[in-house]
Order: sequence, then structure tokens, then C-alpha cells
Amino acid sequence: MNRRIHFVALAGLLLAVAIPSPGLADGGHQHFSAGQPGDPKKPFRVVEVTMHEGDGKMGYSPENLTVKRGEQIKFVISNGGELKHEFILASETDNLKHAELMKKYPEMEHDDPNGKSLEPKAKSEILWQFSKRGTFEYSCLIPGHREAGMTAKITVK
Repeated sequence: MNRRIHFVALAGLLLAVAIPSPGLADGGHQHFSAGQPGDPKKPFRVVEVTMHEGDGKMGYSPENLTVKRGEQIKFVISNGGELKHEFILASETDNLKHAELMKKYPEMEHDDPNGKSLEPKAKSEILWQFSKRGTFEYSCLIPGHREAGMTAKITVK
């Protein structure tokens, strides 16, 4: 490979690292479409979320969740599958935009306040405060996973 090709590959990698996760960073300010990171000093409810795949389908348990505006949820996320999966919490619009970006950079990793990439059998947690009413989701943005059913709905009342 010549130096120009190496430079182009490196530039693409740096761009992938610099691109914000869904619902993050607009003009240097943090912005999350589904609320904000939670405060561990305040009360929260624990919701266990399991990622799974099989029979050509992928998904989460639970598939639907209802929360109150202002409520804090500690998501305890487990990848019960045999494949790498993600938990990305945002509006459907933000997740669809980010899913398109993931098609260009499928090896992108997430370790953000609103999203985690998890290897098989791994666990992680996200503490989140739902400060906005509306419908949001958590979704896996690895190419093909969302299309196989890996999305879940959150209704904030």
C-alpha cells in the first residue's frame, strides 16, 4: 500500500472516532434527545435489559417500557447472545441517522452516557433521567441488527 492510501485510511479512522454518538454534541454542547445522564445521588428504578438473537431475529427484553417524566432509570444491560450488540438510547430519528453512519463505520464502538457496545455475555449499566415527554427507543445500530428487530420502545409520560 502506498502512503496516500495509508493517509486516507487513517483520515477515515480519525473521522469515525471524532463523529459523535447519537444525540450527542451539537456545536460543542452536549445534547441528548432522550433526556440526560442520571444523578447517582438521587433515587432510581432498576430495569434489567437483555439482548438476544435466534431464529433470524434479534431483540431486547423488555421490548416496551413506560416511565414518568423526571424518573431516573438504571439500565442493567446484559448481552445474552452470541454476537456483539449495542444499547443506544435516543429518539428514533437520531438512531436512524446514526445507523446510516454505522454502515460506513461498522467497527465503531460506543461507551457513552446513552450508549454501550457489548461483547457476547458482557454486562454494563447506564443511569438515565428521562426529562422529556415523548417516545424514545433503545436500539442496536450494528448494521443488520436493527433490521432484524433489535429495537425497543420507551414511552415517557
